[in-house]
Amino acid sequence: MRYQTPQFIDIEDRLFGPLTVKQFIYLVGGAGLSFILYRFLPFIVAILAIAPVATLALALAFWKINGKPFVFVLESAIRYYLSEKLYLWRKIPNASRASDATKVADAPLMPKLTEGKLKDLTWTLDISHTTTRK
Repeated sequence: MRYQTPQFIDIEDRLFGPLTVKQFIYLVGGAGLSFILYRFLPFIVAILAIAPVATLALALAFWKINGKPFVFVLESAIRYYLSEKLYLWRKIPNASRASDATKVADAPLMPKLTEGKLKDLTWTLDISHTTTRK
């Protein structure tokens, strides 16, 4: 028996014209809350309250950031602000910083080459010289 494999399962169905079900719910919820605010608040206060509600509803319905819906970004932002944060730093005393700055200014900019480093350098040069000749 042959079965047909479903394809395009990551694309949402469009039920209400160009809108998906989620977009429709976000817009209807924003419109309903805006209507309630308009009916129960004075006109000037209602306009000031409706503007952020309508903006949030439009952002939830249509705005995508890096290909992800705004609801995921909003959820991540809320989790970040409500979670505990761990701050790490290393305290450097002021006196040592001042003395280090004068030492650096007086010292010449010549690297120190010890005997061990010199032997390692000659060994690596010998190895690279012999490998390139073959």
